[in-house]
Amino acid sequence: MTFSDIRLIATDMDGTLLNSQHELSPDFYPVFESLKARQIVFVAASGRQYFNLEKTLDAIKNDVVFAAENGSYVVFQGKELHTQAMDQEVVKDFVAITREIPECYAVICGKKKAYVENDEPGFIDRLKLYFERYEIVPDLTAIEDDEFLKYTVCDLKGSEGNSYPHFKSYEKDFQVKVSGPIWLDISHKDANKGRAMEVIQEKFGISPDETMAFGDYLNDLEMLQKARYSFAMANAHPEIRKIARYHAGSNDENGVVEVLKQLK
Repeated sequence: MTFSDIRLIATDMDGTLLNSQHELSPDFYPVFESLKARQIVFVAASGRQYFNLEKTLDAIKNDVVFAAENGSYVVFQGKELHTQAMDQEVVKDFVAITREIPECYAVICGKKKAYVENDEPGFIDRLKLYFERYEIVPDLTAIEDDEFLKYTVCDLKGSEGNSYPHFKSYEKDFQVKVSGPIWLDISHKDANKGRAMEVIQEKFGISPDETMAFGDYLNDLEMLQKARYSFAMANAHPEIRKIARYHAGSNDENGVVEVLKQLK
């Protein structure tokens, strides 16, 4: 494949573009400038909050399309391209379920900020990695003055084995995604990174055949399905490695950048 084949590149952040310390390699920026010079659209697609993504990529934020909250919120140059909010009453039911699961912490991901009702330091330290704006409130079920983009469970016992079984039955009506070893994300049925890709491809007049995407976890599945050049990281979940057409080095091997360096 060459630069002439590609018009849009989308990448997950944690476990993909960022290393295990959640850091961006300095090698990324020269590669990004090369993409920009060729007018290739670059998308940061993540379960992270929009404000957190914007801060992480502050130096290039005006040249990046942000698909935040697993695609529930798409923003380019400060303009909302897509919002897919959830029903607030159902989210409150999810809060009640989470309260009964050991070592789990609920996060309501609003458009204005994230909301939590627990200030346990181990949880807050993890929360700060992904959410720039958050508020600790007495009762999550009392929040009304915001749009709920996503509901997240921070599961310190392991999301796939501990909290996911409690929410698996909701998969018919919602996106229920194990998005990391200790994270479970629930979104509107029509909200995922693949839907965000459709919105972005339509806006810029780009086809899936002209799209490259990188991912490592189950919340990246639909995004990879919207890209002819779909890459699973070496550290990816087995299901992601199974559906991707191509494979990249791990996030700690700077796998995304190394692939992009090979484009001519």
